[in-house]
Amino acid sequence: MGPIYLDYAATTPADPLVVEAMRPFYFERFGNASSPHSFGQNARGAIEHSRATLADFIGAKPSEIVFTSGATESNNQAVFSTALSLIDKGRHVIICAIEHHSVLESAHRVAKLGYQVSFVKPNADGVIDPQAVFQLIRGDTILIAVHHANNEIGVIQPVEEIGAVARQKGVRFLVDATQTLGHIPVDVRRISCDLLSLSAHKFYGPQGVGALYVREGIKLEPRLHGGDQERGRRAGTHNLAGIVGLGKAIELSRNHMGKEAKEQSALRDHIIDYVLTNIENARLNGHRQQRLPNNAHFSLEDVNGEDLVAVLDMTGIAVSQGSACTWGVLEPSHVLKAIGLSDTLALGSLRISLGRWTTREEVDYFLQQLKSKVGQLRCRKK
Repeated sequence: MGPIYLDYAATTPADPLVVEAMRPFYFERFGNASSPHSFGQNARGAIEHSRATLADFIGAKPSEIVFTSGATESNNQAVFSTALSLIDKGRHVIICAIEHHSVLESAHRVAKLGYQVSFVKPNADGVIDPQAVFQLIRGDTILIAVHHANNEIGVIQPVEEIGAVARQKGVRFLVDATQTLGHIPVDVRRISCDLLSLSAHKFYGPQGVGALYVREGIKLEPRLHGGDQERGRRAGTHNLAGIVGLGKAIELSRNHMGKEAKEQSALRDHIIDYVLTNIENARLNGHRQQRLPNNAHFSLEDVNGEDLVAVLDMTGIAVSQGSACTWGVLEPSHVLKAIGLSDTLALGSLRISLGRWTTREEVDYFLQQLKSKVGQLRCRKK
């Protein structure tokens, strides 16, 4: 059996139809969208088509979409823009304790500028309680940030309820939808969010391009200066081919999302059932039902997660412990610590994430190898 890729949460391969759609914009239709001639205006038209496609997919207006290099840039801009533009209103922000580092590090940096940051912790299943968010809101609270689904343990958060609380209190609400867009429905109106971030490479688009949804009426302070692109909200020459690829990936997601979610949920549940039944001292991390259709995350006693990832890689199977952004960091995951795991269990974690081309045959082979390798690693420790 050839190489098996089960790390779709880290990045997805670009769909061949996405690559085909992008190709002309590297050669024949390569214009700068800010140029006045036909090459430039052709490029501008392609960008606006992708903008309208994405906007329609998430229930937004095209004017509310700002193209960026990806969710990390989008999250940074959302946090810093809110801090700067609402400084006269207050200096208190509420951040989900298991956010992606692009949000957490932004929060830590604004804290150094004199802002107060409150972290709302999840329960043992990784779920944020909307009431816990409500209780942290103060008169000077300017931002609440809660991701749609966690990138490590795959738990889907009750963002609609949290959004309703934020809207009621007049607090800006940021949602990181990097792991959900293209996989489960995302509707900015239902979520009641003011800002929403995403990356194309998480739903079979190209790497290096993403977007930030900015609700109409919200002032967005630019983080990049030197041009008036994106209505003055993000300077720099557009990633033309990337934006076209993002739009095509959205079109494909619209067509495939429901079917894929059903198929991947079945494979996910098969993995969970097998591991909990056939591998001793295995623990599922995150809520059993309230999770992404393609995510299964475990902690395995008496196993080092990095060692397990390495030995599986030697058999041609690509999996991970968690976020690709923190690979090589020897500290336990902040996500797993927040849900109450010991350092040992946190370091013995394994994330399996499925995708568009994952087959039952590949999953069964992986499970066979997983059981074997876990047994071997445990024997070595004795």
